[in-house]
Amino acid sequence: MTRDPERLDPRAGELLKLLVERYIREGQPVASRTLARASGVLLSSATIRNVMADLDELGFVSSPHSSAGRIPTTRGYRYFVDALLSPEPLSDGERTRIRDDLVPSDGEQQMLQAASEILSSLSQMAGVVTVPRRNLATLRRIEFLPLSERRVLAILVVNGHEVQNRVLAVDRDYGTDELERFANAINQHFTGHPLANLRQAMLDDFLAAKSSADQTLLAAVAMAAQALGSAPARQDFVLAGGSRLMGFQEMSDVQRLRGLFEALDRKRELLQLFDQCLGAEGLQIFIGDESGYRVLDECSVVTAPYIIDGQVAGVLGVIGPTRMAYSRIIPLVTETARALGQALKPKG
Repeated sequence: MTRDPERLDPRAGELLKLLVERYIREGQPVASRTLARASGVLLSSATIRNVMADLDELGFVSSPHSSAGRIPTTRGYRYFVDALLSPEPLSDGERTRIRDDLVPSDGEQQMLQAASEILSSLSQMAGVVTVPRRNLATLRRIEFLPLSERRVLAILVVNGHEVQNRVLAVDRDYGTDELERFANAINQHFTGHPLANLRQAMLDDFLAAKSSADQTLLAAVAMAAQALGSAPARQDFVLAGGSRLMGFQEMSDVQRLRGLFEALDRKRELLQLFDQCLGAEGLQIFIGDESGYRVLDECSVVTAPYIIDGQVAGVLGVIGPTRMAYSRIIPLVTETARALGQALKPKG
């Protein structure tokens, strides 16, 4: 994924590579004299300072506070990943761990959990795996029937065959014809929508209907949202190792961590980001604010699709600080995605 067309000359590229690798490894601003001592760099400190000044001006590095050293910016990381990175092959032990932990006989849910824990354990960051798309509950039809004592029966038909019933307490008695209009409005707007984010989509439409004075849709959405709010939660992704993010110095800000954990709990932003990856080809890397979600501005997200029977079924990945070891994380995510797709492949 190349997003920065500007090419650095070989000397500047090599120094940027050394700086990024040193910063990833140590987490401290890197001084020019440190780069001058680095193996293979036969340049004076003055020359290196000049190159660093140029990289700073181009936006590849910055100087935090009054530090004499520099750290990579999002643009610097992006150039490093696109043009300078040399992925490290997984060790035999890591490959064995991935193969042995993803056992088809364990069942699908156990394999998804195992994959997220593999990603978290081997990266020491957070591992995420979305459930296969074929398993996402989808609304096929909703019906409302009047009951006595200001109650309504909501009947949800899910995935074409599963029926879920909800008894709703309402503010007045409703007639059959009125409830039928409500059901028609919902079915017209939301049939085929995944239940995982349907309630939020309905609430968004509730606000739109409120401003447009569409009273039928307004009442229908309010009633359907109540029915969905009492529906049993469906797991749409498996997360492991979220607490590991607390161990990184650059993510130790309490407010920032709270915002991130709340986002992981709500799932909405992360699901939207991973949904984008479903339609993309191969590995995707979002560095800092590239994700478009403020809660991930200090994070990098590395994702890859896993494929079952030639079709993209879901996405898995690692969430961590921008100062992550991309050379290790990229092969880890790629291999885990390959192995999970193989393990989930139907037998026979």
